[in-house]
Order: sequence, then C-alpha cells, then structure tokens
Amino acid sequence: RARREPAVPRLLLQMARTQKNKATAHHLGLLKARLAKLRRELITPKGGGGGGPGEGFDVAKTGDARIGFVGFPSVGKSTLLSNLAGVYSEVAAYEFTTLTTVPGVIRYKGAKIQLLDLPGIIEGAKDGKGRGRQVIAVARTCNLILIVLDVLKPLGHKKIIENELEGFGIRLNSKPPNIGFKKKDKGGINLTATCPQSELDTETVKSILAEYKIHNADVTLRSDATADDLIDVVEGNRVYIPCIYVLNKIDQISIEELDIIYKVPHCVPISAHHRWNFDDLLEKIWDYLKLVRIYTKPKGQLPDYTSPVVLPYCKTTVEDFCMKIHKNLIKDFKYALVWGSSVKHNPQKVGKDHTLEDEDVIQIVKK
Repeated sequence: RARREPAVPRLLLQMARTQKNKATAHHLGLLKARLAKLRRELITPKGGGGGGPGEGFDVAKTGDARIGFVGFPSVGKSTLLSNLAGVYSEVAAYEFTTLTTVPGVIRYKGAKIQLLDLPGIIEGAKDGKGRGRQVIAVARTCNLILIVLDVLKPLGHKKIIENELEGFGIRLNSKPPNIGFKKKDKGGINLTATCPQSELDTETVKSILAEYKIHNADVTLRSDATADDLIDVVEGNRVYIPCIYVLNKIDQISIEELDIIYKVPHCVPISAHHRWNFDDLLEKIWDYLKLVRIYTKPKGQLPDYTSPVVLPYCKTTVEDFCMKIHKNLIKDFKYALVWGSSVKHNPQKVGKDHTLEDEDVIQIVKK
C-alpha cells in the first residue's frame, strides 16, 4: 500500500493540468476511472486478514432511522448531540475528544431516531489517515448525514468534508445516475443514448470500461451523464444519502449574515450551546428522513396512536408493515382494513401489495 499511496495525488495533479474540452474528455474519463479504482483499493486493501473495524465502531442499528453527525473537531458536534439527546458525549474545549462513535436516541413524532457522533473526519481520511476509514464505514449505513459546520468558517470545511465523503462513494443529496449497465459475454460495447450527451461518447465509454477490464456490455444513457456517473454505476458500491448542513455558533454572527445563511439550500443555522433553532432542525430532519408512521388497530378497539410502526418511505406496502412486526404475520395474512389517505373509503379492504401512507391506521385480518 505504501507504494500505491502517492499514485492518488499524482493522478489528481494530472487531472488538474488537463484542459477540459471535447478532445480531452476521453483522457479525463480514463484518469477518473483509475482514480476511483485506486481509492477503492485504499479503502478495502487487497488480501484478507487485517485488523477488525476497531474499538467503538460496530454500533448496532437501533430504532427506525440512523443519523450520522460529521464535522471537523471542535465545531460543536458533541454539544449538539448531548443537547439533542441528553446523551453524555464527552465535551471539552480541546480538539478530538470523541474518539469512538457515541450513540444517542431521540424520540420524535413517535419515531425512534438513533444519533451517532462520528469522530472528527479530518482531511485525508479516505486515504486511510486518522480513524477515517472506520468512521466512514459507519457513515455509509446512515439514513441521513448532518454535516456540522462552524458558521465562521463554513465553506472551506464544507468542501473538504464533501470531498472526503465523495471519495468514499457517499453521494450527498443526489439520486443514482439514470444509466442502464449490463455486462455480457460477447458482442463488444453497445452504447445507446436516449438524449443528447455533452460528455460521454462511445470512445470515452469504451476507455472507462476497459480500465475495469470490461469489453462486452450494454450501456444505456437515459440522461446527460458524466464520466463520474458512469464510474459510479460500474463501481456499484455507491450509497445515496440525504444531507443537511448544520451551521453552528450563530450567536457569533449578525442578523444580516443569518438572513443570507437561511437562503442556502439544505442548511439549518443553530446554536448548539444556547439550544437555538432546534425545532427547525428537527422538522428538517423529519422531512429528509421521509419516514412513514402506521398506527395499529386491534379488532374492536381504538387505534393505538402512542407507538406507531415506522417504515422507510421506500418500503411502505402492507407486506413491509407485516414483516416489520414479525415475519410469521405474512404467513397467516388474509387481508387488511385500512383507514387514512392511501384509501378511497374508510375502512377499505386491501391486499398485501397495497402502499400505505403516513399516519394510516391498519387492522390485519388473519386466515
């Protein structure tokens, strides 16, 4: 590994020196593919064995969602966490007090949300520096990432942390590229584009795939895609996570500056120390998590509105609901009665494929 490490800066330098135009797109695509491969090898070194994930990094997932707090040392992450969750996370005025991921749980709108303080990610974590590698492994399992920034020096830090996470295959506030990719045994590279492409042509696609030793594949570009998009699809280990930028220490800036911050997308200004604007933050967290609460109604009783069954927004069918409670429930399932916005009349008899919406009430009828 010691021999490979300098290759990353060397490639980055080469890319920076290359002028961006139609003629060099092919060459840049090739360099980007090489860089992606090198970075993956740095994260997951070749050969088995090696140490485990390290102390404190194997945090069991509890509750309905998991939020990771990422930020530079001393931006107020631990204060925010202990004030939000009442979890005691060691707070001190010197840098790097949090050396393991500290879990806390908050209850909000009936959902249990796990909060993880991911130790200060420093620049170069993705190249194996610091405890970065283990921290990012945990970050990849989060449903939402909060990047905590010091309002007095936000932009530089924001860029560095985004680059760190990007280098680890974490894509913030973005959707997977709309690219179809299928390897095959023969027939070369077939490229189909359903709309005009500004960056990718057959040559560039071929050279990127050749870097991965792929010479036979069908590629369908359904949107104007970049070389990075194609590399993400080929690598296949990317995670797409929503992200909120939390600008802390707003007690140190003027009202005018605060007005400007409010216009920045995905941003929430707070003061962790004074507990200012926590309502706004929790409301935004709820929006970004897109959780769906389903209330249960035992036969002949009123619905239980105190402890909803909470489902992620992409898994909200009646079957998903049953599986969340117990996998045997679906075996005895006959039909369900549903009250709420997902049905036309209340109650409505539905099957296991019916999609539920937030705050629906359900009664399961067994065989």
